[in-house]
Amino acid sequence: MNPQVPRSTCLGRKGEGLFLSGTVLLELLKAVLEKGVPFRFQAKGFSMSPFIRDGDVVTVSPSFDGTPHLGDVVAVIQPETGRLIIHRVVRGKGSSYVTRGDNIAKEDGLVSVEDILGFVTKVERKGERVVVGFGPERILIAILSRCGLLTPLLLPMRKLSSIF
Repeated sequence: MNPQVPRSTCLGRKGEGLFLSGTVLLELLKAVLEKGVPFRFQAKGFSMSPFIRDGDVVTVSPSFDGTPHLGDVVAVIQPETGRLIIHRVVRGKGSSYVTRGDNIAKEDGLVSVEDILGFVTKVERKGERVVVGFGPERILIAILSRCGLLTPLLLPMRKLSSIF
């Protein structure tokens, strides 16, 4: 017996995948992470390009200690909109953090530790693991992003390199 999925929770089926709306994806992500289990899904959008591209598969793991560090890529509930975003921590401020997309000109604003659902622990593109942007270089990326220098530096590199 196949249960029917309400139309409001599903954008449609394509092949083997189920495409969920932002609200349903967020609720499912929260429920899975609360069980202490990593959650994989296909990223949508360009705010983290070139390190996470539209269509990449990201794995978000629960944050057991809840303390992100400079350069970590986190899954966050954006306080103003209640939407799920995947962005990089560019600075800490007390018990709050400032996040920013690598391909975005402005910061997201302060995010409390309670709004951080988990950490991006793996990114896959066309079946291959993406490593650039998630190792020790993530700290430099966060500093460049915070200073507004990351996007101008990446633009010429994208044209010259197949790394991105």
